[in-house]
Order: sequence, then C-alpha cells, then structure tokens
Amino acid sequence: MSIAVLKLRASDQGRRMRLADFDEAETEEGCILELSRGIIVVSQVPQPHHLFMIDESQRQLLLYRQAHPDRIKVIAGRGECKLLMPNWESERHPDLAIYRTPPPRGKNPWSRWIPEIVIEMVSPGSEERDYVLKREEYLEFGVKEYWILDADQREMLVLRRVRNRWVERMVTPPETYACHALSGFEFDCDAVFKPGRLRGRPVRCRVYVKVDHTFVEGTSLGGRG
Repeated sequence: MSIAVLKLRASDQGRRMRLADFDEAETEEGCILELSRGIIVVSQVPQPHHLFMIDESQRQLLLYRQAHPDRIKVIAGRGECKLLMPNWESERHPDLAIYRTPPPRGKNPWSRWIPEIVIEMVSPGSEERDYVLKREEYLEFGVKEYWILDADQREMLVLRRVRNRWVERMVTPPETYACHALSGFEFDCDAVFKPGRLRGRPVRCRVYVKVDHTFVEGTSLGGRG
C-alpha cells in the first residue's frame, strides 16, 4: 500500500506544521520554502544583486579552498543543504554554509551536521528572520560564525561564538574581515556590496559557423554585459 506524500505550494504560506511533517513533504517546483518556528515561510526568488552577492562570496571562499583544501570540506548553497532544528521547529536553507567536516553517518545527517560558518544575505522582508530568529537558532545549533550581509546598509554583521554566546563585530567597506574559523582568510565585503559588479565587464564568446555541414570555430567577439 502506497503512502501519499504531502506536497507543499506557495499557497501554504503561513500554514502551521510540525518539523517532522515538513521535512518529509515534497515542494512544488520553483517554490522556496522554509519552516520558521513551526510556520511555513515562502521565499521569493531573489533579485539579481542578491545572486551577485552570493556569487562573489562563494568565489572568495573557493579561492581560499583551492589554496587550503584541507580546511574546507564543502561550500553549500541554499538548495544544497538544510539545517533541521527540532527544538525550534525550524528548517533553514542558508544562502551559504561552509562545512569543515564530512557529514555524520546514519539517518538524517542534516540535524547533526553543523556548518562552521553560515552566511545570509538580507532581502526585503527577511530582516527579522536573519537578524533575530536565525541568530538564536544558529547559536543553539552549534554554528561557529554567522555572517549577515546587508547590501542596503552596506554592512556585514559577524556573530562569532565565544563560550556559547555571540560576540558581535560590524564590518563596513573598505574594511575586510579576518575570519577566525578559517585561518588566514580575509573576506572582502566591499567586493560583495559593489553595485553592478558584473555590469560593463567584457563578455567573450566563441562563434561557430556552419560550413559544408561542419561547424567551424570563428573569431571570438568582445562585448559588454
């Protein structure tokens, strides 16, 4: 006998649900859902600048990982990891999560695999979740550092775990942040906040021309993104 699987949609915004049920449910394609203190929250597709911020943050982390492959195990994006926190009835999908250890063995590692660093980019309407709710949840979950990047304010709030409490530090451009969790890593928030970071950058592409039923590579073209 088959068991019906619950499918969640954008129309479920605000619906109350247990974490155990939410974790087993399927999500409608194109829908981004979190469970926040037992309430379903639908996240809108972010604006391009949000994507650029994630991309630049990930680029800096990947460069560090290439130089120090033993210090970062995985850099995971929103659709690649989840943090299950039963005490809060919350399931979070951070913009970026940096893991230094492999996932624990056994069933459902997401409730036990603790990232070293969690990074959230503030979007319109996410301020309370990022600054208040997740601050409490990530501390209890065991995260070592929680970074909140706010493009509108052009500031980065770093929360670092010291004796089971957060110690705050505000970083503003052009200042860089010397990461405690990743020795030798200097995070450049100015590069993350820079507006139109990709605008006007030369775009290179290859052109293939069909000649006698064969595609031949032509001259590369230069343009502006």
